[in-house]
Amino acid sequence: MASGRRRKKGKRKQQRIVLFTVEIIVFIGLIVALFMALKWDKVDKETLEESEIYYNEELISAMEEAGEDSTEWKKMSGFKNIALFGVDAGETRTDSIIIASLNQENGNIKLCSVYRDTYLNLGNDTYNKANSAYAYGGPEQAIKMLNMNLDMTISDYITVNFQGLEDVINDLGGIEIDVQDVEIDFLNDYQTSIVQGLGGGKPTGETVIPVTTPGLQKLNGLQATAYCRIRYTRGDDFRRTERQRAVLQQIALKAKAADVATLNKIIDDVLPKVKTSLKASEFAEYAAQAASLNVVDTSGFPFDRVTGNMGKAGSSVVADDLKSNVTKLHQFLFDEEGYVPTGTVQEISNKIQNDRNSYGV
Repeated sequence: MASGRRRKKGKRKQQRIVLFTVEIIVFIGLIVALFMALKWDKVDKETLEESEIYYNEELISAMEEAGEDSTEWKKMSGFKNIALFGVDAGETRTDSIIIASLNQENGNIKLCSVYRDTYLNLGNDTYNKANSAYAYGGPEQAIKMLNMNLDMTISDYITVNFQGLEDVINDLGGIEIDVQDVEIDFLNDYQTSIVQGLGGGKPTGETVIPVTTPGLQKLNGLQATAYCRIRYTRGDDFRRTERQRAVLQQIALKAKAADVATLNKIIDDVLPKVKTSLKASEFAEYAAQAASLNVVDTSGFPFDRVTGNMGKAGSSVVADDLKSNVTKLHQFLFDEEGYVPTGTVQEISNKIQNDRNSYGV
């Protein structure tokens, strides 16, 4: 009898501990949400019109016929997909285009760069380099391009200029990057160009601290941002997007371990340099989940490609059959085997192949 009472007492105590832990987690979540709401006025916010960012009706109809709700389909059946744009000094062309896909069931994130020189339909039946879309019509046009060419239903974006990237890294105390010997001269040259305001930006007045030796080392904000912009080593833009994703992964790792004071400083420094379509409540939700989110894989699109001069577009990255590349993209992001691209993608794929033949690429 006594042992039974002890077991019951122990079970009640365990339940109280579990309940208390849940209450603490909820309380922390509410604090984070309030914290983000108080800071939200610093962000440049923009509401996107659904008609401006193009949802492929063929995709939505197929899902509705299969009994799926079209609203859920826009989340790619349990995935939240956000376009991340890194803009140059003049904030016109996107130096970095990344699709971030969050699996809302397990918190895993996959990042896929779209090479900025990829020859695609810009969403208006004009074919050019992918980074031209943002210059022509801002984030709406860039998202429309991604949705149309890749059978995606992206509805939100975050744009950060490179000064914002520097601030995040500096506030985190730098990040660890394995610098290759061939990258050193380019890294230092880009530091100088950023500081001097070349490319349309304003001189920053920062002090350049040259990187002198290869190997794993801590880079400050300016150094890491310059590292992201290197494109003239072997691998060109393909290698550059790998560098960008590596920097994002290191930022995510350090941010997860950062204290409240550091996160507060990051928010104060970076939010004024952010433009997004996300609502304050969504931002707060992701902030509250930060500790449980993990970047599990990264890649670049197109997976199979050639490079060559595509007329007015100039030297471009050309998908070696867009259709098969889109199938591989859906497998990578959503673990979807045997995805069959829509008629829209097939038409674009045929047009790209015809242009490629015309230009002898």
